[in-house]
Amino acid sequence: MAEIVRERYAYDRSKLKPRVLHIGFGAFSRAHTLRYLDDALDTAGGDFGAVVARLNSGADELSELDAQGREYLVIEADDTAMRARTIGCVVGTLNPQRDGVDAVPDLIASATLCLVTLTITEKGYCLRNGQLDRSNPAISVDLENARAPRSAIGVLVEGLRRRREAGAGGLTLMACDNLPENGTALRAAVIAYAGAVENDLADWIVGNVAFPSTMVDRIVPALDAAGRELVTKAAGDENAMGIVCEPFRQWVIENSFSAAHPDFAAAGAMLVEDVRPYEEMKLRMLNGSHSFLAYLGALAGHETVADCMADPVFGRAAQMLMLQEQAPTLSVPADVDLDAYAKALMQRFSNSRLGHRTQQIAMDGSQKLPQRLLAPIAAHLQTGAPWPLSALGVAGWMAYLRGKSETGEALSLSDPLAGRLLEIAGGEDGATYVDALLGVEAVFPQPLAKDPRFRQAIHEAYRAVRGTGVRAAIGAACDRHDLANG
Repeated sequence: MAEIVRERYAYDRSKLKPRVLHIGFGAFSRAHTLRYLDDALDTAGGDFGAVVARLNSGADELSELDAQGREYLVIEADDTAMRARTIGCVVGTLNPQRDGVDAVPDLIASATLCLVTLTITEKGYCLRNGQLDRSNPAISVDLENARAPRSAIGVLVEGLRRRREAGAGGLTLMACDNLPENGTALRAAVIAYAGAVENDLADWIVGNVAFPSTMVDRIVPALDAAGRELVTKAAGDENAMGIVCEPFRQWVIENSFSAAHPDFAAAGAMLVEDVRPYEEMKLRMLNGSHSFLAYLGALAGHETVADCMADPVFGRAAQMLMLQEQAPTLSVPADVDLDAYAKALMQRFSNSRLGHRTQQIAMDGSQKLPQRLLAPIAAHLQTGAPWPLSALGVAGWMAYLRGKSETGEALSLSDPLAGRLLEIAGGEDGATYVDALLGVEAVFPQPLAKDPRFRQAIHEAYRAVRGTGVRAAIGAACDRHDLANG
């Protein structure tokens, strides 16, 4: 095992104030959002301390963080080196079950607070077709009891209502979840919910709150036994809190704020006028390839992404998918080299230190498939370019839902539409099954699902996966690209 290089923040923690609230204190936020904040304090100074919150669970974990002086480790590891950074920017923790339902809204109302960041997953925005889903149980319950909300959207709006009443001024709400135009999505949810509570409140939010979009990138797998061992070794304490991630990180932030904010640019973040080209590049080339490897890799019996990349059939396919099916659908700034980006992704995917499980990436597929695979497929249908690997990615998701790999292993499903998907998967297999899934409008936009070219390609891909097997189907799709390219 490589030696772990240890590193610690250099700023004075005693000067920090509760100026940043992060909702959704999970693995990614610890290794990305708060890691950037920690670096910003080291490089540019300031008093931007973070209060971290979990709304529906995790009270014990937050209390454990408090007991450890609100410090934790981020271990950045690959196959050649490891660096352990002690993070010290957290100045408080909140959980409604532990601290009361008023705790988070009251902090949002505080004049000291200037920024709220969120990692609440796609599900947390409670959107349907880009609009607030008022039939969502979390939203409908909160609208009946708006002064004591439980959903992230309800908590934000109640906090903003109290902030307006307190005369505390504007605030920036910054989404850090991996979905297209996340700031626009958050703004739509918050303003629609606020309008349902009080029209004047929605107007105040429009005039006083900024919702910058962001693109976030760092591979942060769930902590497994090997990761736990690394944290223990780095801290010298088997109870120490920490997370393991890759060395690479990227954050592109729309330069739109309503209040003071940490100098994230000093920590290496990019502040730009338009995030969309960067987020599409990441969603399609990185996340699209990740989903492809997750579903087909799990079906083939590969436990991790690194296992997939060690399989030459999967490695060849991942590179072809990135460069021949995903990259051509993108419009990126002139200074972005997509060939170099794909090469870097291949190296990152091959990092065996992470143990990034295919079944973890496979979670919430109904929420991820549209932007990761279906959007580029729609672009190819317009141009007439081939997309056999993308079709296999969709077919892989369908086969994954059947619940068993080619090696007989049970495949776990965690998805907001799990009930409906499992009901369909419990029925007849084959063409009837594919047709039933294509009818799920929450996943497949119906103009696409009804396109005969799309339907035929997905049916053919599914038959290949179920008939010849995953590796043979992938190899045949790659051969099609080779033939097309001469």
